[in-house]
Amino acid sequence: MRFMMIVKATKDSEAGVMPNAELVEAMMRYNEELVKAGVLLAADGLHSSEGAIRISYPEPGGKPKVIDGPFTEAKEMIAGYTLIEVKSREEAIGWAMRMPDPHGFGEGEIELRQVFEIPEIIQDPIMQAKENALREQLEGNKKA
Repeated sequence: MRFMMIVKATKDSEAGVMPNAELVEAMMRYNEELVKAGVLLAADGLHSSEGAIRISYPEPGGKPKVIDGPFTEAKEMIAGYTLIEVKSREEAIGWAMRMPDPHGFGEGEIELRQVFEIPEIIQDPIMQAKENALREQLEGNKKA
């Protein structure tokens, strides 16, 4: 089971304020624990929404609309994420509870969401095989 720990943005992260050295060290130790446990798939911080682009679909079949950042509601933004693969929801919650406060100062908030697996989305075995082949190709590209 894959889970994404979504780190919510704050006014500081949206203003481009970088975490202090102590917090960076705490996050590094946490990521090392995830790696040693064999559950870490990816972990990254994101730039603020100032340089972001939002693409919306205002009407069915209509042309996508491009909106440049920054966006106003920091609490609706994402400052980073950690993607893990674990055996259960409870294990995912346990790892999320161990993450250091991602912003410090008691402002951190993490949203934990399970990632869909292919059989949950695609029922047709032929389409599942095509999707699996694409994922294998992607893995091959990463190794090359």
